Amino acid sequence: MAKVFNWQLGREIEYPYEAERPERQFAMIFDTNKCIACQTCTVACKTTWTPGRGQEYMYWNNVETKPYGYYPLGWDVNILDKLGVQEMTGPVYDGKTLFDAAPQGEIILGYLPEDLDYAHPNIGEDDSTGLMPQGAHLTMPHMQWMFYLPRICNHCTYPACLSACPRQSIYKRPEDGIVLLDQSRCRGYRECVKGCPYKKVYFNAQTRVSEKCIGCYPAVEGGRQTQCTISCIGKIRIQGFMSAPDRVNENNPLDYLVFVKKIALPLYPQFGLEPNTYYIPPVHVPPIFLRQMFGFGVEQAIATYRTAAQDPKLLGALTLFGATPEISHYFRVDGDTVIGYDAKQAEIVRVPLREPVVIRELYDIKHKAFRTNIT
Repeated sequence: MAKVFNWQLGREIEYPYEAERPERQFAMIFDTNKCIACQTCTVACKTTWTPGRGQEYMYWNNVETKPYGYYPLGWDVNILDKLGVQEMTGPVYDGKTLFDAAPQGEIILGYLPEDLDYAHPNIGEDDSTGLMPQGAHLTMPHMQWMFYLPRICNHCTYPACLSACPRQSIYKRPEDGIVLLDQSRCRGYRECVKGCPYKKVYFNAQTRVSEKCIGCYPAVEGGRQTQCTISCIGKIRIQGFMSAPDRVNENNPLDYLVFVKKIALPLYPQFGLEPNTYYIPPVHVPPIFLRQMFGFGVEQAIATYRTAAQDPKLLGALTLFGATPEISHYFRVDGDTVIGYDAKQAEIVRVPLREPVVIRELYDIKHKAFRTNIT
C-alpha cells in the first residue's frame, strides 16, 4: 500500500496505488437547501444513459430523502455500521478509513448489496424524523426534519472501485479525473460494486458486466456541464473543475466555495476516498447528524452560507448555479452582476446578483383590471 495525502482528512492514508492527481479534477457542488426532489435530474440521466435492458434499476443519479431514504437499500447505514463509530472532531481525522478497516487479505472494507436492495429507489421519500403529537406547534430548531440528498458517482481521487477491481478495468482519466470503466476488460466479478461505499457502480445482469456514471464526459469535453446539472429545475448544482489543494484559484467558482469559503463539504469524507462531489449542508438539520455525513466544519459552513446576502463574491458564486449550460472556469463580481468565463476566459454568462422587483398597482387603469402581486 502506498502513502497518499488526503486533504479532506488532513493526513496521509494508505492506498493501493501511488498518488497522481489529474491536471484538473471533475467536480460538482450541490446546494441541499434548494433541492425539492423533483427528480428531474434523475429522469434526465436515466433517459440519456440507462434506458436499456439490464439497466432498469440503474440510477447513476438519484435523489434520496434523509435520514430514512437510501438507494440501494441502506447503503450508508450498512457501511457505517461495518466501519464502526469514528471520531472527527477537528480538521485532522484520526479514525479509520475503509482502507484501514479492510479485512485480512482484502483491499477495502465493503459489502455486496442483495438484488432486492435495488428495488426501492424511492423508499423513505418525504419521511421526516419524529412524530407530531396532537396540539403541537412549530418550534425552532425544527422538531421534525428531513432533507433531500442528490447523488452521483463521486469520481473520487482515490476510488474504491478502481482499487478493488482485480482486472484493472476501472481507470481515472488524467486530463479531468473522471472515473471510467472499460467494459471490454470487465468480467463481472462485482468487486467494484462491493468496494464502492457509495454504491454507485452497478452490475448489468443482461450483459454480465458493470456500469457506472461517466460524468457526461462527451459534453464535458465540449465545455458543457453534465445532463443532471443543466436539467436541474431548482438550480442547485454547478459542475466544473477543481484545482489541486495546493494550487487553489479563488477565481474558480468551485475552488472558491470548497477551499476558500469552505461551505461545500464532501460526503462521508471518513471513508478516505476523497470524493469530488460536494454539498452545502442544509441549514435546518441538527449538526450532530450533518457532522457524521459531511465531516468537520459543518457548523462553520452553515454560518458562512447564511452571510451570503452580505458577501457579494460568495453570492456571485452561488448565483452561477444553473445560470448557464456551459462550464464556468472563472468568475468575478462586477457591481451587482456576476460574470462567468470559459477556459479561454471569454465571457459566457452575466447574471444580476438580485432579481429586479416590480410592484404593480392594484388597479390597472390601461386594461381596466385588478392585478394581484405575486413573486
